[in-house]
Amino acid sequence: MNENQNLFAILRQSANSAVVDQIERLIQDAPDHELNRVNVLAFAAKHNLDEESTIAAFLHAARPGIFEMSWNVLCPGCGGVLDAGTSLKSLRQEEYSCALCAAGYEPTLDEMVEVTFTVSPRVRKIAAHEPDTLPMSEYLRQVFWSSGVDLPEDFEQRLEDIVLDAVELPAGERVILSLQLPPGFVIVFDPVTHAAQFLDVKGEPTRERQNLSMILSELHADNRILEVRPGPVRLLLENHAKHRTLPAVWLAGDELHKLMERRRPFLTAKRLLTNQTFRDIYRTETLDIDQRLKITSLTFLFTDLKGSTELYERVGDLVAYDLVREHFRVVNEIVASEAGAVVKTIGDAVMATFPNPEHAIAAALRMRDAMRSLNEERGEEDLLLKIGIHEGPCLAVVLNDRQDYFGQTVNIASRVQGLADSRSIYATGTVIDNPEALELIETRGLHPNLQKTTLRGINDEFAVYEIP
Repeated sequence: MNENQNLFAILRQSANSAVVDQIERLIQDAPDHELNRVNVLAFAAKHNLDEESTIAAFLHAARPGIFEMSWNVLCPGCGGVLDAGTSLKSLRQEEYSCALCAAGYEPTLDEMVEVTFTVSPRVRKIAAHEPDTLPMSEYLRQVFWSSGVDLPEDFEQRLEDIVLDAVELPAGERVILSLQLPPGFVIVFDPVTHAAQFLDVKGEPTRERQNLSMILSELHADNRILEVRPGPVRLLLENHAKHRTLPAVWLAGDELHKLMERRRPFLTAKRLLTNQTFRDIYRTETLDIDQRLKITSLTFLFTDLKGSTELYERVGDLVAYDLVREHFRVVNEIVASEAGAVVKTIGDAVMATFPNPEHAIAAALRMRDAMRSLNEERGEEDLLLKIGIHEGPCLAVVLNDRQDYFGQTVNIASRVQGLADSRSIYATGTVIDNPEALELIETRGLHPNLQKTTLRGINDEFAVYEIP
């Protein structure tokens, strides 16, 4: 048995076998570009696989070194990768700038950071392991643009229609391009250094040669729009970067925008942080202790057992301990199956996160049903679960050596749970206002009851709904 077979034998012990079979076929048969920055959600859709099982399988495959994970900061405008690292610890900038879009962005973990998987060179060597060898079209496809940009099948042909001229420029070299500029907006752009120069080509055409120059380096100069006239241009390009560059003259018109506008779902950092498999495998490797990364929307679910102290007194320590353990097992399983993750337990309470409100509502309803079933089996009302749900912005942080969350959203979710009675689910307006969450509730024949109340630490009256 060779090394790859050993790795897959190990993977089959922890991951879904159907997903592992497809991963093995991918590595054996797929062209090189399909093994670089794999979009896990697109892979699952292509092979009709469960998304959560697929995410878990790729995470387990990264642990022994079948794949290498990459956390990529994306430009929301063009979908380009602005920065990449092996973990969230590499995200240190307060703002990222996209030269192609001439815009700056504060990074958030919702849609600005994707997580992709590239096959390890020890498993299979692919061209992207040496990006300096990729031609421009493949560099753009595999390195510059993110896995969320759904490039068309005729990508190379469309690129030819957009690019007026292009050159491969070794480090330390210079080149002169002579070309005719048509009227319109033109960008001299290098996808390696992300250097860009905007040209507004307008006015009367000229036959006189116009001279322009541009230095390519990792240090991006302030980009001013230069006005030039339609006609001949002599463009001097100097590569001051440490690597080969791929400068090209792009027509910045409708065809370029159409090339970039098609998008597809991708695995966001937010979704991965709320994935139970990820939290189990990468408990202490996600963030540095001084990092504070923003999430614009995350759903928190808090649970607590009502009367657990009385339970220990009534049935004894051993029986109560087994009951509470069974309650934790059921809650953990439900959270994981609904695309969530348990952040921590506090006594008999659980704090969990979900990427959106509908998953949290689905989990809450299932938890309540599961506790009812456990009680019916015992013929006693021993496990009475109180649940509170809230959605909103927060910070991903490290607390007590583990990845955690901080902010008012967390505080509100905890206090909403404190309002609940036994067997009740309380959710805030941001949760109930989610169309998918409300549909899920109404499908069960349930009707949320509005209760305006006050929460400790919140000045204004707060709208909370009880799901009976």
